[in-house]
Amino acid sequence: MKQIFKKAFRGAALAGSIVGLGATPLLAQDDARFSLELNNAAQTDAGGCRLTYVATNQSDLGLNQTAYQVGVFDAGGVVRRILVLEFGALTAGKTRIVLFDLADQPCTDISRIIVNTVAECTLADGQASDFCLTGLATSSRTDIQFGL
Repeated sequence: MKQIFKKAFRGAALAGSIVGLGATPLLAQDDARFSLELNNAAQTDAGGCRLTYVATNQSDLGLNQTAYQVGVFDAGGVVRRILVLEFGALTAGKTRIVLFDLADQPCTDISRIIVNTVAECTLADGQASDFCLTGLATSSRTDIQFGL
């Protein structure tokens, strides 16, 4: 069973490397960055957790739509939710603050949030792009870890 998994993983890694080669022209720009910062996590009156994100498009690429699928881990390290966070449009050089409420999820029971995949990344001209992942930088100002 382990051998099958290792072979499948190697194949997936190779395929990801080949697909990733197409992203090279976007990364040629030293300033091509898109950052997501988990800025705050506050308990709501209803017992949920309000996550405040700061999304900054530090590139010269206009983004028409951005959305990420994330995994939310509890205090014990178990994945409790997989959800899509939509950040919307971000023109070049634009910073946007976006709030997400997690009902029935106390902030104290969230240990980390990871970006699982890009749910949507569309440039201003309407073309799909991998920039939202290849140019992504993550950070957190909270006790909750946030990253890739």
